[in-house]
Amino acid sequence: MENTLEMRSHLAIIARRMFERRLTDMAGGNLSARVGENLLISPRYAGSRKHWQLESEDFVEGPIAGDELLTDPRLSREGKAHLAIYRALPAVNGIIHAHPFHVLPFAAASRPIPPVLEDTQKFGVVPVAPFAPAHSAELAANVVALLKEQEKALNAQAAAVILPTHGIIVAGKDIFAAIDALERIDWNAWCLLAMKMLA
Repeated sequence: MENTLEMRSHLAIIARRMFERRLTDMAGGNLSARVGENLLISPRYAGSRKHWQLESEDFVEGPIAGDELLTDPRLSREGKAHLAIYRALPAVNGIIHAHPFHVLPFAAASRPIPPVLEDTQKFGVVPVAPFAPAHSAELAANVVALLKEQEKALNAQAAAVILPTHGIIVAGKDIFAAIDALERIDWNAWCLLAMKMLA
């Protein structure tokens, strides 16, 4: 198992890569990892104030089982969703909430993303969660319910849920599985959009 210092370094690198590759934007998003009984998560305003140029010490840490993180002013606003997923799904060890460039049209239209590439078949159709306000307990519950229905994809690598008018959440066996899945799904979304032009 990765130790906390190693995971903080990995998360900082992945955060930069997400931004460089247009897998999220300055408007928001967050990423986290389970390390033992604790959660490591990117801080609030990681995009708008830090432009995803995070350092190891920027990540917020706290217990998954307790509610201490919920009172930390640095906690990302979707921290409630991360906690809910880790508590409900022990197989999940890495989570990314993002605003990917090619996924956002599907989020805006509340449309699922069917797999059209060989390397996205294992994720199946990425479903759309029922609408709930951002940062709400209701949104977290909706995401957990849909992730539970994707146990096969989660056990293989990762599972994802589109947040209507917002973005996407990807839960993985670890943070590396999650970022890999995020990019695959984003390129799959681009192919769906491009196929419309080919037609």
